[in-house]
Amino acid sequence: MKKLKNKQVSTLYKIIVSLFFMLPFGVFSQQDTLQMKREARSLLREGNKLYAKEKFDEASIAYRKALGKYGKYDKASYNHGNSLYQGKKYKEAVSEYELAAKSTDNKISKAEAYHNMGNSMMELKKYQQAVDAYKNALRNNPKDDETRYNLAVAQKKLKKQQQNQKDNKDKNKKDKKDNKKDKDKNKDNKENKDKKDQNKENKDDQNKKDDQKKPEDNKKQQNDKKDNQKDQQQKPKQGKMTPEQMKQLLESLNNEEKKTQKKMNVKKAKGRKIKQEKDW
Repeated sequence: MKKLKNKQVSTLYKIIVSLFFMLPFGVFSQQDTLQMKREARSLLREGNKLYAKEKFDEASIAYRKALGKYGKYDKASYNHGNSLYQGKKYKEAVSEYELAAKSTDNKISKAEAYHNMGNSMMELKKYQQAVDAYKNALRNNPKDDETRYNLAVAQKKLKKQQQNQKDNKDKNKKDKKDNKKDKDKNKDNKENKDKKDQNKENKDDQNKKDDQKKPEDNKKQQNDKKDNQKDQQQKPKQGKMTPEQMKQLLESLNNEEKKTQKKMNVKKAKGRKIKQEKDW
């Protein structure tokens, strides 16, 4: 039998030593994992008891401790999501249900996690996400009639939400159009008002200019006015005579009347027949 060379012995020794240290480490690591699972399971049971007593906040703490011991504990994530849901912390619950669905290969467990995720989305009024969650639940458990019913409700609410969004969009568009019309109308009214104000201002300026004519022009107008008044005073009014004129006229009429009377007497004398006595 050949002896192993020193180099070969040295190499073999190193391998044996390495296996010696690795073997206990692997055993200890597996034992630690089992211990953490046991502690996580104990905390899960504690949380379930608190949940049954409707102490949801305390139950949530217990479930978080269980997940701290073993992070891929799908039951702890699922129950933690339920406690958050009961505490109306729907957004946080969604994250736990999603973690539970990813942490298990059991289709029924996945379906339950997606079902509760859909319920949380319904509470958040995120109907599209709720529809998607319920569909994922039915893919894993097609026979779940409760999920199918919830899906129909979510689809109905989603349709109504989309219609309301469309109506609001149309209303906003109409309001925007009406606001533009009102704005244009106000602009026209403002322009008309500005135009009237400008015309009034121009008129006031013209009146002010007329009032501020040159003193010479005003003086001339005043002199012309005085001259016209003087001419009107000197000129006798038509149809009236001065007393002197009336006296002269009366004397002239009397003289004319005397002359006329004298002529009439002469004519009477010539025309009067003389009565003669007959001589036979």
